[in-house]
Amino acid sequence: MTQTAPPPGRSSRREIDTVAIRFAGDSGDGMQLTGDRFTSATAMFGNDLATMPDFPAEIRAPAGTIPGVSAFQIQFSDHDILTAGDQPDVLVAMNPAALKAHINDLIRGGMLIVNSDTFGTRNLDKAGYEANPLEDDSLEETYQVFRIPMSSMTSEAVKETGVTKKEAERAKNMFALGVLSWMYGRPLETQIAWLEKKFAGKASIAQANVIALKAGHAFGETAELSAYEVKRAVLAPGKYRRVTGNQALAYGLLAASVQTRLPLFLGSYPITPASDVLHELSKHKNFGVRTVQAEDEIAAVGMALGAAFGGHLGVTTTSGPGLDLKAETIGLGIALELPLIIVDIQRGGPSTGLPTKTEQSDLLHAMYGRHGESPLPIVAAYSPASCFWAALEAARLATKYMTPVILLSDGYIANAAEPWRIPTLGKLPDMPVRFASRPNAGPDFWPYLRDDETLARPWAIPGTPGLEHRLGGLEKADATGNVSYDPENHELMTLLRHAKVKAIEEDVDPLEWRGNDDSGTLVLGWGGSYGAIVAACRRLRASGRKIAHAHLRNLNPFPRNTEQVLRRFDRIVVPEMNTGQLAKLIRSEFLIDVIPINKVQGQPFKAVEIEERLAELI
Repeated sequence: MTQTAPPPGRSSRREIDTVAIRFAGDSGDGMQLTGDRFTSATAMFGNDLATMPDFPAEIRAPAGTIPGVSAFQIQFSDHDILTAGDQPDVLVAMNPAALKAHINDLIRGGMLIVNSDTFGTRNLDKAGYEANPLEDDSLEETYQVFRIPMSSMTSEAVKETGVTKKEAERAKNMFALGVLSWMYGRPLETQIAWLEKKFAGKASIAQANVIALKAGHAFGETAELSAYEVKRAVLAPGKYRRVTGNQALAYGLLAASVQTRLPLFLGSYPITPASDVLHELSKHKNFGVRTVQAEDEIAAVGMALGAAFGGHLGVTTTSGPGLDLKAETIGLGIALELPLIIVDIQRGGPSTGLPTKTEQSDLLHAMYGRHGESPLPIVAAYSPASCFWAALEAARLATKYMTPVILLSDGYIANAAEPWRIPTLGKLPDMPVRFASRPNAGPDFWPYLRDDETLARPWAIPGTPGLEHRLGGLEKADATGNVSYDPENHELMTLLRHAKVKAIEEDVDPLEWRGNDDSGTLVLGWGGSYGAIVAACRRLRASGRKIAHAHLRNLNPFPRNTEQVLRRFDRIVVPEMNTGQLAKLIRSEFLIDVIPINKVQGQPFKAVEIEERLAELI
């Protein structure tokens, strides 16, 4: 690459309002770490941002192959954004496999930065290239191509530290981070402090990574690379921090513990992509949190249900296969009518399926995936930051109505990041919990004598004098809780459990819609399709099309005004990352036909995919 005089300073940087960057390389190249560190610097700078990590399912996929490619995309801007971008404007490809896997996504005329040192015969063969794509003009015809020998430049820069050849090779991702940090004016101080802390016990490795970072930054200053400035976003006043969906969910559960005055217990078996909730909550023993890594999914949910019986906020986290295994114990929780929160971070299935890829395919499982008549409330997060509030809502419903609750997230939401405005305590809902303290039927205690408004049964802590009652999954007699085989009583208890969940529709926020008042089309979504739906609708309205959108957080029961909102429009369109599960529920519940837009590729919707389909419809 031709060396030129340093580009001008920040004052003459080209100002842009938004950019999407994708880092891609072998799964051992540290692409997730690189993207995460760039994201942290961007969040501290004050841009709005959204990210999309994408990595292999294998613990260590074959190096240099397309299945082994790991990628991280971030879009940041000076205004409100909702997705990580449809296509990257910049692609950093650390090897031939990364180039081949992602080059078709790069926007025409976009910037391609490659680690030219890795384009040897062996790596080209592994990626399926017959010839080196950097040695002809095929890429230059479509993209701005910058070949940087990152591996060799990193090794040369860090050789004074005495690190091994392998350790020097690993530092090349910090070189790439330095280059991009210079291009977009990201400060290095926070990265250096983080590296020194991370490798505090390995001084030479810390030094090597810092040197590589600075070397990449210096290269950006002296090479013929463009320099850009994305100004800070104008956001609502408040204190912000960057969160992933799983972090926000953990913080929401902590807040729920504080607001309910209940100790938090998490029983969990590690499973992708839910494990980070366990990891995060295990750090917060100062809040009285107890976490147990169970031997299997059945043990995990059993522990959580036992904790709920003992007066804790009982939580278990899982993904689709684990939800299968927990089904029997969830049914026991419904029969016992205890507050249990089941967090399902959805992933591609069935079976082991696509563990690191996203999907919205567990909605019908959450609704009907248990034997017998066993209804429970379902709450769905729709973005990383919304996971905080979804966790609070799940805890509120579980403790107020004495019922298990399923909280749905997905792999995209769980691992993606965005700025989150930290709420003040005064903004959090107060969720007081009252335990039964004395007999409620003369000298006796009847565990199924219900509250007139919520139909919730009393919560009796084991060991409370006078509140002894029968346990087990056999059908209960109304009020007394004794074992009952009476047919009419079984029907009554079944209908009461349904009525209790149905009553929640009066206690959740009504469904709101936004858009043109005279639109005939409503786009209805739930979960992780939110960002793409809203972005698509914004684009269509900007082009003069009339369209409205609404997003469901409560999926069972639906908000009380759902049918009223739906019947206001001539056409209902439902985008989902499944084969039409919400569409089926809307049709069966309200006898309203809908037009589904479905995607089952393990990847979230792009806004343009929804935009183009909607444009055809309207």
